[in-house]
Amino acid sequence: MKAYIFPGQGAQFVGMGKDLYEHPKAAELFEKANEIIGFRISDIMFSGTDEALKQTNVTQPAIFLHSVILAKVLGDNFKPDMVAGHSLGEFSALVAANALSFEDGFKLVIARANAMQKACEAQPSTMAAILGLADDVVENICADIDAIVVPANYNCPGQLVISGSIEGIDLACAKLTEAGAKRALKLNVGGAFHSPLMEPAKIELQEAIEATNIAAPICPVYQNIDAKPYTDPAEIKENLIKQLTGAVRWTQTVTNMLADQATEFVEVGPGNVLQGLVKKVSREVQTSSATIA
Repeated sequence: MKAYIFPGQGAQFVGMGKDLYEHPKAAELFEKANEIIGFRISDIMFSGTDEALKQTNVTQPAIFLHSVILAKVLGDNFKPDMVAGHSLGEFSALVAANALSFEDGFKLVIARANAMQKACEAQPSTMAAILGLADDVVENICADIDAIVVPANYNCPGQLVISGSIEGIDLACAKLTEAGAKRALKLNVGGAFHSPLMEPAKIELQEAIEATNIAAPICPVYQNIDAKPYTDPAEIKENLIKQLTGAVRWTQTVTNMLADQATEFVEVGPGNVLQGLVKKVSREVQTSSATIA
């Protein structure tokens, strides 16, 4: 069984997707995207600066475009038995699995990026990667802190990203280091993604998601909120809305896909971060990057 997985923010690099543009189908989709977003995002992706690509309103749409256009160019070679995406990548997975149209998916990602940017500007907040502690230890310490701090990304065993107010993260990092964390590393991110501080963004995005047509996907989509497979459009919608303030349960997603007979994981999009995380869950499983012949 083949699982296709789609990366989230942080996977971007200058030059991403440039090779795809030689394909007529890809060129057409990139130009359509430039038109929808109102500037030439393809130019920033192919030959812009790191700084320009790092802006949230560029990063998220850029990663989405690279992933989705690559899946579309694969054509008949794209035959998923199951799909999943990490945070933003969930939107890419839904478009690749035909639950969302290219245009609708892209518009939602633009709306998501803008809503998140606004929420970040409204309240200074951050995230930190905690290495070398069991998930339940991190959960318990976060729960005991009298400030906003929650587990946000369950990336792989021994790597959990926490999210919250500056005060909450500082207190948690100190306590988690005391508890034996190998590292408690504050991340260079714009805000507290996947935490209650994203509530204003969730409310804004909810309206856009509810107004968007979601169809039954061609295969089960394992969603971040509870790591379970879904094919029902109403449930998919509900889970997408919860995603902004809920945790990304990636470790659990990979574990569930393996339990459901996934034998190969193919990463679709820039970089290979997700393949590394999959290998931390199971060293034996086969991983690769999607490539065009």
